Amino acid sequence: MKSRALIATLVLSTLGLFITLALGLCLVPLAAEAQASPQVPRIGVLSWTTLTTGARNRDAFLQGLHALGYVEGQTIVLEERWAEGELERLPDLAAELVQLQVHVIVAGNATVARATSQATGHIPIVLAGGDAVGAGLIPNIARPDGNITGLATNAAELSGKWLELLKEAVPAVSRVAVLSGPESPITGPALREMQVAALALRVQLQALSVRDPSELEGAFAAMSTEHAEALVVLPGSVANFSLYRAHTNELAARSRLPTIWESREAVADGGLMAYGPDSASLWRRAAGRPSSGAAHKI
Repeated sequence: MKSRALIATLVLSTLGLFITLALGLCLVPLAAEAQASPQVPRIGVLSWTTLTTGARNRDAFLQGLHALGYVEGQTIVLEERWAEGELERLPDLAAELVQLQVHVIVAGNATVARATSQATGHIPIVLAGGDAVGAGLIPNIARPDGNITGLATNAAELSGKWLELLKEAVPAVSRVAVLSGPESPITGPALREMQVAALALRVQLQALSVRDPSELEGAFAAMSTEHAEALVVLPGSVANFSLYRAHTNELAARSRLPTIWESREAVADGGLMAYGPDSASLWRRAAGRPSSGAAHKI
């Protein structure tokens, strides 16, 4: 009977038709479980990072499942795919999960959810954090529509706060560099919000876009040329990838730039401070998404 509860917890997170399809596929064989072994639900997990660097989030997700009474390999099967920082791999990895006919796919952030949504329009996608609205994945939090639901953050709303916190920590700061990703859909909205905050704080921004890790040192050279005094690292920047956070913080330390990030893991990797949701908490909550159909804003 636990299998039935799992489908209700994870698949009921979607809307209308998807609820009907998922329950129709999964509950019919469960009704005869006394006579035959039911199909064990398969949960797809897709992350842009590596298994090693994503271990904390994975452990939190498993804890969330265990708290609901599910055991990996017994009452559920996890099909995990890790892109190891190579975003170009995401479409193929998402396609693999679709071919495996998993019942639901948990996406590590908005970029992962975008690749997954392009691979399937019917398998429920549970977002474990990320700016789903800013990324254009859903029209709004209350009515996400489509097959995407989960736990959403809003990087644009946070971006002004990052500047405020930097100014509080280093009151003399007047020139702040902002490291972003050119292809990230949240870059534009976040920069616009930061410009508003910058005017109020009398801070001048220097926006720098980095597409590849090899461009990081050049970006820091540009910061030095423009006499930047602090650094904000936006979500979606290549510097945010767990593989490159420590290197980015090393470059910032050499340039004597205090940094602020969204992710607390960046502080463990040498950053000055972070302000944002705890990713492990989001993954834990993704295991037991409420059956409201709406995405939850964090």
